[in-house]
Amino acid sequence: MRHALVVVGLGLILAGCQMLPPMDTDTRRIEVRDVTPDPERPPEPGRVPRRVAFSEAEYRALPTQGTARLSGQLFYDGPGGRHYGRHETVSIAPVTAYSAEAAEQALAGRAVERADPRAQAYTHRVRTDGQGRFEAAQLPPGDFYVSGSVGLPNGERSPLILHQIRLRNGQTTRVNLRR
Repeated sequence: MRHALVVVGLGLILAGCQMLPPMDTDTRRIEVRDVTPDPERPPEPGRVPRRVAFSEAEYRALPTQGTARLSGQLFYDGPGGRHYGRHETVSIAPVTAYSAEAAEQALAGRAVERADPRAQAYTHRVRTDGQGRFEAAQLPPGDFYVSGSVGLPNGERSPLILHQIRLRNGQTTRVNLRR
């Protein structure tokens, strides 16, 4: 687990993202195993095959309800100045071995195969307003990846903007998704 966090942290730093201070060490063990490609399902064009299997046990152990709140703003400082994520989707996904692989690949500019629907059930999504602001309530406590991208005036999308945060029940956490 520590090795996976180091790899993700290094990827975030190299990709120019900000990272919050190191979090408390967790004593849970996560089984990471290679996934054998399903011959019945061809690979998705333009996507990297997943190597980390979805772990029902790891996701089942995650809390599903809570009183944590998250607010923030999504924007990209790129060519032509600051671009706000107007009416975009922000994803809030629990940090697991499965989601860490996707985050690492995304920060390297590669998309992995679509997530298992069971993992998607644990991902919270909110829409930004006209200024890129967003708010999510009734989130469970835990460590999460918060991510989004911004539509640019030329029709392209900004690189993925991703931050790792820790949510606690009864508290509001603020994050500026900025790159």
